Amino acid sequence: MTPQALRLLSGGAAHGLVASLSAQFKSMTGLDIDGEFSAVGAMAAKLEAGDAADLVVLTRAIIADLAGRGLVVSDTVADLGTVETSVAVRAGDPPVSTPDASSLRAALLAAEEIFVPDTKASTAGIHVAKVLDRLGIANEVAGRLKVYPNGATAMRQLAASGAARAVGCTQSTEIISTQGVRLCDPLPDGYELATVYTAAVTSRAGQADAAKRLIALLTAADSRALRAKAGFLEIQSVFERSGHRFA
Repeated sequence: MTPQALRLLSGGAAHGLVASLSAQFKSMTGLDIDGEFSAVGAMAAKLEAGDAADLVVLTRAIIADLAGRGLVVSDTVADLGTVETSVAVRAGDPPVSTPDASSLRAALLAAEEIFVPDTKASTAGIHVAKVLDRLGIANEVAGRLKVYPNGATAMRQLAASGAARAVGCTQSTEIISTQGVRLCDPLPDGYELATVYTAAVTSRAGQADAAKRLIALLTAADSRALRAKAGFLEIQSVFERSGHRFA
């Protein structure tokens, strides 16, 4: 990290949104954003291990836990929005429709390769592993799973796949921000996952004021269109949908 940078640890879901606002942030503060984006569990572990981050963007549940342990400043906590876990294909492939469990099961069974993020540390990856179990196909597709540290990496590998039939499953923001893949449907009712992402200044922040300014920028009403373009949904609108499971 350079002296003129704000240190950010974030789930991969926020990468596209942060990138879209980085130039505006620098014009406001003179600071670049030294961002590391990966599985939320891995990012939380880095903070716990002493990483000198100024700001974190992780799931609401993880931020609440960090606040309870004094690792982030409670009165700086702010929600960015909600991200759905969705299905993706390569940009040139026909879209996959998964309106119900049977169509999702069929799409996964038909795929020669299935690209997913870390099934032990990432929000989407953990959920996908549970979905495969519930669909009764975990053992059948185990040899086709292509697991990567985070959703963005998984989607880049999906884009480069030479398989005849390939699909991916991760958070919609990571699909939208990756060239060469296309967003299809969110996971169907009963198997869905909508995750609230939340920002907070860390208790060890050396750039606390700048970190607060970035949170204000990420959550501002003027940034609503950028959040939507990146794949973030308004929290209230998603909560109004019946049957959604939240993390």
